[in-house]
Amino acid sequence: MSVLLLLAGLAALVAGAEGLVRGASRLALATGLSPLVVGLTVVGFGTSAPELAVGIDAVQRGSADIALGNVVGSNITNVLLILGISALVAPLVVSRQLVRIDVPVMIACSVLVLVLAMDGSIGRIEGAVMAAGAAAYLVLQVVIGRREARPDELEPVGEKPHAAGWVLNVALLLGGLGLLVLGAGWLVDGAVDIAAALGLSELVIGLTVVAIGTSMPELATSVIATIRGERDMAVGNVVGSNILNLLAVLGLTAVFSPAGIPVGNSAIHFDLPVMLAAAVACLPIFFTGHCIQRWEGAVFAGYFIAYTAYLLLDSAGHGALQAFSAVMMNFVVPLTILTLAIVVTRALRERQQARRG
Repeated sequence: MSVLLLLAGLAALVAGAEGLVRGASRLALATGLSPLVVGLTVVGFGTSAPELAVGIDAVQRGSADIALGNVVGSNITNVLLILGISALVAPLVVSRQLVRIDVPVMIACSVLVLVLAMDGSIGRIEGAVMAAGAAAYLVLQVVIGRREARPDELEPVGEKPHAAGWVLNVALLLGGLGLLVLGAGWLVDGAVDIAAALGLSELVIGLTVVAIGTSMPELATSVIATIRGERDMAVGNVVGSNILNLLAVLGLTAVFSPAGIPVGNSAIHFDLPVMLAAAVACLPIFFTGHCIQRWEGAVFAGYFIAYTAYLLLDSAGHGALQAFSAVMMNFVVPLTILTLAIVVTRALRERQQARRG
């Protein structure tokens, strides 16, 4: 029953996010907002809505580890798994704005969360500041988007819906919100039961099963965008979602938590640094040619598998953990860093030669 409850929760979250995004996007377009503004605000919040619903529900039920693990795990999943799979489908184009603004913001937000967590918790006041930062980021994106957009992109798109259309869109929005709340409750209940039955911590369940489940809207959006040739959107969706997860989702979850969000030593010394490392890894890869090649996507996906394997081995106290860690730290990680250094150096030389030429 716990597994069925968890799967039903995941299905309700995905369906709820889809309904929320569709209904809100159509209503926003009908009121005269441009597709650019809708994409930056409604869709961004829509794909992060499952994380927010799960986080608030988890802290209200006293399962703060699931709330924290959900955000941290979702960000790791977004970068390593979703970008990895999307790049394997087709090489991804990266806009200059992402390299100049959004990825540095994502890295800064990751550092901020790690620093705030150092004292063992993220309090309500800190959460309110983070939520305010999310609002400021969205305003900045809208200002930049409207400044750089062509005049025709700022015109309202589509015809205003008739009365029946308004009713349908409002129903989609409210139905999506309802499914999110219902699915979050089922997912948290199922995850807590499974963690207890398997002897796994709630943090590990949050970092793996719950995080992957709540990242399904981002995965669907990025893969479909890649297939349709809108590859810049696939990357922007992941980066924007990560920023909103850290500022809006984690911030609002801390605000709604009676005692803030407690952060354990394992999260401070391992999971949060891994999340930061994944964010930092985006910068050199995005910088080199403004494109994520298939081999880089394979590296990302491989690291996600290795990270998940480490969590499971560590939770089970398996004897292979020490050997696995030694191979990763002594061979795989140094080799990856060396490869990235070579690629970045080569890209810088090519740019210098192009300028001289």
